[in-house]
Amino acid sequence: MKVLNLSTFDLAGGAARAAYRIHQGLRSIDIDSQFLVQHKQSSDPTVMTAEPKLAAKLRSMGDAYPLKSYRQRTQLFSPQWFPAALHKSIDRFAPDILNLNWICNGFVPVSALAEFKQPLVWTLQDMWAFTGGCHYTLGCDRYTASCGNCPQLHSQREADLSQDVWQRKAIAWQNLNLHLVAPSQWMADCMRASALFKNTPISIIPFGLDATVFKPIEARLAREMLNLPQDKQLVLFGAIDATGDTRKGFHLLQAALRQLRAEGWGDRIELVIFGSSAPEQPLDLGFPVRYLGKLTEDRSLQLAYAAADVMIAPSIEEAFGQTASESLACGTPVVVFANTGLADIVDPHQNGYIADRGDIKDLARGIAWVLEDLDRHPHLRAAARAKAEREYAMDVQAHRYKSLFQTILGE
Repeated sequence: MKVLNLSTFDLAGGAARAAYRIHQGLRSIDIDSQFLVQHKQSSDPTVMTAEPKLAAKLRSMGDAYPLKSYRQRTQLFSPQWFPAALHKSIDRFAPDILNLNWICNGFVPVSALAEFKQPLVWTLQDMWAFTGGCHYTLGCDRYTASCGNCPQLHSQREADLSQDVWQRKAIAWQNLNLHLVAPSQWMADCMRASALFKNTPISIIPFGLDATVFKPIEARLAREMLNLPQDKQLVLFGAIDATGDTRKGFHLLQAALRQLRAEGWGDRIELVIFGSSAPEQPLDLGFPVRYLGKLTEDRSLQLAYAAADVMIAPSIEEAFGQTASESLACGTPVVVFANTGLADIVDPHQNGYIADRGDIKDLARGIAWVLEDLDRHPHLRAAARAKAEREYAMDVQAHRYKSLFQTILGE
């Protein structure tokens, strides 16, 4: 079986890391997997670029051209209209099956999918595939019928760019040989609710990780290496653009921390943030805050997770949430909101806490619950590691994909 994975990036960002781990996992169980990308950061010889760097850069710029008319947008939006002869690059690998991943930034235009000869599996790392161009809807449900009058574009017209993108998808993807993979139940529910994919077969396969890298180490040692205090209970929060992306929920964490301060936790807690640098104007959270900056290496992330007593992942929309699964693998309990992909990762009151979505008081209650009982905490840590080994180890994920591919090719 020859598998070709497609992804805009191989390492830059959470979606790229998820795609690369699928590729690594397949190769670890002797599947002939290759990885074709638009922008390559790794030195892996099994990862190849579809075109020269200059051409890829020009393609990204050209694809973004329609957005010049929508300057007020604040979220990522991908038109995916710029033409590409990608099928020629794919044919030289002669794959039996294509596994699409995050393919935006101009890499794979909407029209290209109908040109591919192989059966398609598409692992969705966000909501773009079934919307009119946004990557997360932020509560908008227009994708369940058709798009237009897009709130993220600040558009007042029904016939706007979002409707154009949605209609191009609806026309081009009518007869695809396509099977979708969702990393969580929440994501699968969104896909089934969409007008584009309501009749498309869907499987749920969580994102994997290298459990030999993301594993528990002694908290004292991790704190010493990161220069973190030994005498505090550490609350960890992190993501790409951790404090700037509203979807990641830092504003909700801020409010929950103020709630904890009012309840008398001020002398016990310290907040640790990765993915953002310290702001020029320090935030008054009622607790000391340590900023670790951007952590791009798995070993650095492992230290951060292992040093913490609890990881908070308060996203209001998330397809999965690899920071949560990585934290569990390092033996650190996690607090998340319900009704997101993160809720699949946490077993409530076993390895963390699931708060009602957007409920600040319940988020604070969850943090306190994890931290308050020092005798219970080692059991939460053990259960966290056990869940990660059982559900998120890379070989577990790879065998699930292998089974899916065999079924599709058998059909």
